[in-house]
Amino acid sequence: MIDNADNQSKSMDETTTNEDRSITVTRVIEAPPNRVYEAFVNPDELATWLPPEGFSAEIHEFDATEGGTFRMSFNADIEELESYAHTFHGTYEELSPGERIVYTEEFESDDPGMAGEMTTTVTFEDVPDGTEVTARQAGIPEAISPEDANEGWNDSLENLADIVQEA
Repeated sequence: MIDNADNQSKSMDETTTNEDRSITVTRVIEAPPNRVYEAFVNPDELATWLPPEGFSAEIHEFDATEGGTFRMSFNADIEELESYAHTFHGTYEELSPGERIVYTEEFESDDPGMAGEMTTTVTFEDVPDGTEVTARQAGIPEAISPEDANEGWNDSLENLADIVQEA
Protein backbone atom coordinates (compact mmCIF):
# COMPACT_ATOMS: atom_id res chain seq x y z
CA MET A 1 0.00 0.00 0.00
CA ILE A 2 1.32 3.43 -0.94
CA ASP A 3 1.09 6.12 1.72
CA ASN A 4 0.33 9.39 -0.03
CA ALA A 5 -0.02 11.34 3.21
CA ASP A 6 3.49 12.72 2.90
CA ASN A 7 2.81 13.97 -0.61
CA GLN A 8 -0.62 15.50 -0.23
CA SER A 9 -1.29 16.88 3.18
CA LYS A 10 2.16 18.03 4.19
CA SER A 11 2.49 20.41 1.27
CA MET A 12 2.23 23.92 2.58
CA ASP A 13 2.25 26.28 -0.32
CA GLU A 14 2.59 29.47 1.65
CA THR A 15 2.99 30.76 5.16
CA THR A 16 3.46 34.44 5.87
CA THR A 17 3.46 36.71 8.89
CA ASN A 18 3.08 40.46 8.88
CA GLU A 19 3.62 43.38 11.24
CA ASP A 20 -0.16 43.85 11.46
CA ARG A 21 -0.33 40.73 13.67
CA SER A 22 -1.67 38.48 10.94
CA ILE A 23 -0.74 35.20 9.33
CA THR A 24 -1.71 33.40 6.17
CA VAL A 25 -1.41 29.64 5.86
CA THR A 26 -2.19 27.72 2.67
CA ARG A 27 -2.40 23.98 2.23
CA VAL A 28 -3.75 21.60 -0.42
CA ILE A 29 -5.98 18.86 0.99
CA GLU A 30 -7.07 15.85 -1.07
CA ALA A 31 -10.81 16.31 -0.77
CA PRO A 32 -13.42 18.37 -2.63
CA PRO A 33 -14.12 21.94 -1.45
CA ASN A 34 -17.61 21.15 -0.16
CA ARG A 35 -16.27 18.30 2.00
CA VAL A 36 -13.53 20.49 3.48
CA TYR A 37 -16.03 23.31 4.09
CA GLU A 38 -18.39 20.89 5.89
CA ALA A 39 -15.63 20.02 8.37
CA PHE A 40 -15.57 23.71 9.38
CA VAL A 41 -19.33 23.92 10.03
CA ASN A 42 -19.91 20.53 11.67
CA PRO A 43 -19.29 20.96 15.42
CA ASP A 44 -18.25 17.33 16.00
CA GLU A 45 -15.69 17.43 13.20
CA LEU A 46 -14.49 20.91 14.13
CA ALA A 47 -13.86 19.78 17.71
CA THR A 48 -11.80 16.89 16.34
CA TRP A 49 -9.50 18.73 13.94
CA LEU A 50 -9.26 22.36 15.09
CA PRO A 51 -7.30 21.96 18.35
CA PRO A 52 -3.56 22.03 17.70
CA GLU A 53 -1.29 19.25 18.93
CA GLY A 54 -1.54 18.75 22.69
CA PHE A 55 -5.08 20.11 23.02
CA SER A 56 -8.66 18.88 22.79
CA ALA A 57 -11.76 21.00 22.21
CA GLU A 58 -15.05 21.37 24.00
CA ILE A 59 -17.88 23.07 22.09
CA HIS A 60 -20.12 25.13 24.38
CA GLU A 61 -22.21 26.90 21.72
CA PHE A 62 -22.32 26.47 17.96
CA ASP A 63 -24.57 28.11 15.35
CA ALA A 64 -22.90 27.97 11.94
CA THR A 65 -25.20 30.47 10.23
CA GLU A 66 -24.38 34.00 9.12
CA GLY A 67 -24.64 36.08 12.27
CA GLY A 68 -24.59 32.91 14.37
CA THR A 69 -22.19 32.55 17.26
CA PHE A 70 -19.89 29.94 18.68
CA ARG A 71 -18.04 29.41 21.94
CA MET A 72 -15.46 26.73 22.64
CA SER A 73 -12.52 25.83 24.82
CA PHE A 74 -9.16 24.32 24.01
CA ASN A 75 -8.14 22.15 26.94
CA ALA A 76 -4.57 20.98 27.49
CA ASP A 77 -4.05 17.24 27.17
CA ILE A 78 -0.76 17.40 29.06
CA GLU A 79 0.25 19.34 32.15
CA GLU A 80 2.99 21.34 30.41
CA LEU A 81 0.38 23.01 28.18
CA GLU A 82 -2.18 23.87 30.87
CA SER A 83 -1.21 27.55 30.96
CA TYR A 84 -2.07 27.76 27.24
CA ALA A 85 -5.61 26.37 27.57
CA HIS A 86 -8.25 28.96 26.71
CA THR A 87 -11.88 29.67 25.97
CA PHE A 88 -12.95 31.84 23.06
CA HIS A 89 -16.11 32.93 21.29
CA GLY A 90 -17.00 34.51 17.99
CA THR A 91 -19.50 35.29 15.27
CA TYR A 92 -19.85 33.94 11.74
CA GLU A 93 -19.78 36.95 9.41
CA GLU A 94 -19.92 35.09 6.08
CA LEU A 95 -20.61 31.49 5.10
CA SER A 96 -20.41 30.61 1.39
CA PRO A 97 -20.55 26.80 1.14
CA GLY A 98 -17.47 25.33 -0.50
CA GLU A 99 -15.99 28.79 -1.08
CA ARG A 100 -15.42 31.02 1.94
CA ILE A 101 -15.91 31.44 5.68
CA VAL A 102 -15.30 34.66 7.62
CA TYR A 103 -15.60 34.77 11.40
CA THR A 104 -14.47 36.89 14.31
CA GLU A 105 -13.23 35.55 17.62
CA GLU A 106 -12.12 36.83 21.00
CA PHE A 107 -10.40 35.13 23.89
CA GLU A 108 -12.18 35.13 27.25
CA SER A 109 -9.26 36.29 29.36
CA ASP A 110 -8.39 39.00 31.86
CA ASP A 111 -4.88 39.15 30.38
CA PRO A 112 -4.61 42.46 28.45
CA GLY A 113 -2.20 40.72 26.04
CA MET A 114 -5.05 38.43 24.95
CA ALA A 115 -7.50 41.29 24.32
CA GLY A 116 -8.91 42.19 20.94
CA GLU A 117 -10.96 40.72 18.17
CA MET A 118 -9.37 38.54 15.50
CA THR A 119 -10.86 38.05 12.07
CA THR A 120 -10.29 34.78 10.26
CA THR A 121 -11.01 34.34 6.56
CA VAL A 122 -10.84 30.84 5.12
CA THR A 123 -11.13 30.22 1.39
CA PHE A 124 -11.56 26.91 -0.43
CA GLU A 125 -10.31 26.70 -4.01
CA ASP A 126 -10.87 23.66 -6.20
CA VAL A 127 -7.46 22.58 -7.55
CA PRO A 128 -6.37 19.43 -9.42
CA ASP A 129 -5.14 17.70 -6.22
CA GLY A 130 -8.22 18.58 -4.13
CA THR A 131 -8.85 21.83 -2.28
CA GLU A 132 -6.45 24.66 -1.61
CA VAL A 133 -7.39 25.92 1.85
CA THR A 134 -6.12 29.38 2.73
CA ALA A 135 -6.61 30.68 6.26
CA ARG A 136 -5.81 34.32 7.02
CA GLN A 137 -6.01 35.36 10.64
CA ALA A 138 -5.72 39.08 11.43
CA GLY A 139 -5.61 40.90 14.73
CA ILE A 140 -3.71 38.22 16.66
CA PRO A 141 -3.41 39.34 20.31
CA GLU A 142 -0.03 40.60 21.53
CA ALA A 143 0.40 37.63 23.92
CA ILE A 144 0.38 35.18 20.98
CA SER A 145 3.33 35.27 18.64
CA PRO A 146 2.47 35.06 14.95
CA GLU A 147 4.85 32.07 14.81
CA ASP A 148 2.79 30.24 17.45
CA ALA A 149 -0.44 31.10 15.63
CA ASN A 150 1.12 29.85 12.40
CA GLU A 151 2.21 26.59 14.07
CA GLY A 152 -1.28 26.13 15.51
CA TRP A 153 -2.95 26.58 12.13
CA ASN A 154 -0.51 24.17 10.48
CA ASP A 155 -1.29 21.54 13.15
CA SER A 156 -5.01 22.13 12.68
CA LEU A 157 -4.85 21.86 8.88
CA GLU A 158 -2.90 18.63 9.17
CA ASN A 159 -5.64 17.28 11.45
CA LEU A 160 -8.28 18.53 9.00
CA ALA A 161 -6.59 16.71 6.12
CA ASP A 162 -6.65 13.49 8.16
CA ILE A 163 -10.39 13.87 8.89
CA VAL A 164 -11.66 14.70 5.39
CA GLN A 165 -9.39 12.26 3.56
CA GLU A 166 -10.61 9.34 5.70
CA ALA A 167 -14.26 9.96 4.95
